[in-house]
Amino acid sequence: QVQLVESGGGLVQPGGSLRLTCVASGSAFIFSLGAMGWYRQGPGKERELVAVIPSGGGTNYADSVKGRFTISRDNAKKTVDLQMNSLKPEDTAVYYCNYKRNNFDLWGQGTLVTVSS
Repeated sequence: QVQLVESGGGLVQPGGSLRLTCVASGSAFIFSLGAMGWYRQGPGKERELVAVIPSGGGTNYADSVKGRFTISRDNAKKTVDLQMNSLKPEDTAVYYCNYKRNNFDLWGQGTLVTVSS
């Protein structure tokens, strides 16, 4: 079965840091050729793109997280990480890992990040 599994979410205080990890698995899955992204959905909000790292390199970030979050990938391990620093209460959301290649779109189950004092 092809799947993405996120981990690393939890409760942190404002200004703190968390590192999210997404692990991909499945035989019918070419990890290195797909774009990997992190999305989030906060209370009462639509799901939004947080960061994406295409197969060919480079990165893109939402304006709200630029300078605070860093996305990275390891094609050998089939993992994607999101390092989150200087967290704010408005970062509170369920964070989802995403894989896109051609017409194939795969999502993880989500991991909850709560930023509160």
